[in-house]
Amino acid sequence: MTKSILIDKVTEKVDGLTRRQTEIIVETFFDSIKGALSNGEKIELRGFGNFKLKTRGPRKARNPKTGESVDVPVKKVLHFKPGKELREMLNSSTAS
Repeated sequence: MTKSILIDKVTEKVDGLTRRQTEIIVETFFDSIKGALSNGEKIELRGFGNFKLKTRGPRKARNPKTGESVDVPVKKVLHFKPGKELREMLNSSTAS
């Protein structure tokens, strides 16, 4: 699903809002999440899941083409943990 499809679906569900107004709401939602994550905050959406940043330490890797050892610096990665409701919904639909 793309952002424009999401905006269209929200516009269909909510009466009285134009597509442009819905677009502003969705953009604000995503900007708020990005801002919180960049400040190191954890995002918790009940029934959906949690987003948080984890720090990966430095490590040695290998260039597969040359076999040369490469230093990989410290970096932050986004981690998503699905909520109980989402996890149960996904597992019940694959079992059918």
